Amino acid sequence: MNLSLLSRYAFFAFCVLFTLASLPFLSLHEWLWPFTLLAGVLSLIGIGDLLQTRHAVRRNYPILGNIRYLVEGIRPEIRQYLLEGDAEQLPFSRAQRSLVYARAKNEGSDKPFGTLSDVYQNGFEFISHSMRPAPLSDPCSFRVEIGGPQCSQPYSASLFNISAMSFGSLSANAIRALNQGAKLGDFYHDTGEGSISPYHREHGGDLVWELGSGYFGCRASDGRFDPERFAVQAASPQVKMIEIKLSQGAKPGHGGILPKHKVTEEIANTRGVPMGEDCISPSRHSAFSTPIELLQFIAQLRELSGGKPVGFKFCLGHPWEFMGIVKAMLETGILPDFIVVDGKEGGTGAAPLEFTDHLGVPLREGLLFVHNTLVGSNLRDKIRLGASGKIVSAFDIARVLAIGADWANSARGFMFAIGCIQSQSCHTNKCPTGVATQDPLRQRALVVEDKAQRVYNFHRNTLKALAEMLAAAGLDHPSQIDAKHLVQRMSATEIKLFAQQHVFLAPGELLGGKIEGEFYERMWRMARADSFDPAAA
Repeated sequence: MNLSLLSRYAFFAFCVLFTLASLPFLSLHEWLWPFTLLAGVLSLIGIGDLLQTRHAVRRNYPILGNIRYLVEGIRPEIRQYLLEGDAEQLPFSRAQRSLVYARAKNEGSDKPFGTLSDVYQNGFEFISHSMRPAPLSDPCSFRVEIGGPQCSQPYSASLFNISAMSFGSLSANAIRALNQGAKLGDFYHDTGEGSISPYHREHGGDLVWELGSGYFGCRASDGRFDPERFAVQAASPQVKMIEIKLSQGAKPGHGGILPKHKVTEEIANTRGVPMGEDCISPSRHSAFSTPIELLQFIAQLRELSGGKPVGFKFCLGHPWEFMGIVKAMLETGILPDFIVVDGKEGGTGAAPLEFTDHLGVPLREGLLFVHNTLVGSNLRDKIRLGASGKIVSAFDIARVLAIGADWANSARGFMFAIGCIQSQSCHTNKCPTGVATQDPLRQRALVVEDKAQRVYNFHRNTLKALAEMLAAAGLDHPSQIDAKHLVQRMSATEIKLFAQQHVFLAPGELLGGKIEGEFYERMWRMARADSFDPAAA
């Protein structure tokens, strides 16, 4: 008992006793001042620890107990820079971040002495190369025409673009740098559901305006969709496409709230919400409640925007719900111009741990299902597919193209390009690099002109690397890569082509008599055009 007390309170008692004992001697020995002052400050901290009621460790170990919280606070940085291996993904490995940093700075990303990857580990993936490599293609030609038969203003998009990140989550300087980089590189910048801020407009980069369930930037006073306000915003020549956000990978099916004390005047004006009230993103849309109503909303947005491409982004959940949307397309004849498939590995400023870890379908499975369903319903050639979710390298892009995507988006990759160090403090407003904060002093550290050039460099160098990979595989254009070009190790003695691993439906297979895949057949029977609820299987 006595030893326990001694271990718990000895340092605190020493600080108090030293402070009291040294006070009479301060006038005689000036060198005592720093030590007495330090001991006095620590004594006050210890008294505060004893009086506070929130932390038991600090009450039992005054002064010393604070070390626990100090170490816990810097644990991510200590692990990231001193302890983790190059291939440990938490959520991005050191090797992945270094690749982005090098390409953003226009530095060489070549590595000597061979790969650090274990090529005999289960799950290892690679592209098979050709004995007759193709001539190197111009990465500037890697573009995708987006706009179906019902669109009058199609858009030629780059193969690699900035995924959805809102002003409010990101700082004003981060938005400026991303958009200026997009302008320099001729690729698009997705606004995120926080609407179009003045900082999106400063440099004139192409925008994809994302509409979430809060309808920010085009909402009525009751929070519902306002067609007139939408039409005014959508008429901007800078807005190239409209994207309805049904869900996002990191927290599918979860709404959001920006507390009123964080709603600045800038954010209120951008989103069209009142000051002094919580800014709420509901978990579901109020403009539609069935697959058919979703498509009618898409048609309405296309008309209001003057014929610009309109589509939706989602993370796959219940398979029959997406198939219900496809059945509604067939029934109404209304088609989205594009669909962006987000994976559960996608990022966000903050989300409940259970949602981040255990909700939603990973990107590749979701993308393959969407691609197959569109092929099986004879709609794939009319609708473009984008993919987003932990994409930072040329191989990441090639991998999603091989299983059905037409283009790829990246959010955290471009965050790294403008200086993000993965401190995982996005939700605290204390981002150390000024990327994910509204603190004016912190975001001042992000120099827009420098970071915009890095955004441009990262985009250009990544597509250049993709062109080199495709040439090695004997391909002239990204549209030529498919599942037979990618390979995965299944075991120590077996590798398989992606084409061997996955079921690929034949064109129109869902519309004919027999469907080969039992899963697809069952989900197709359950899907309803008039409701997201399943029919009896």
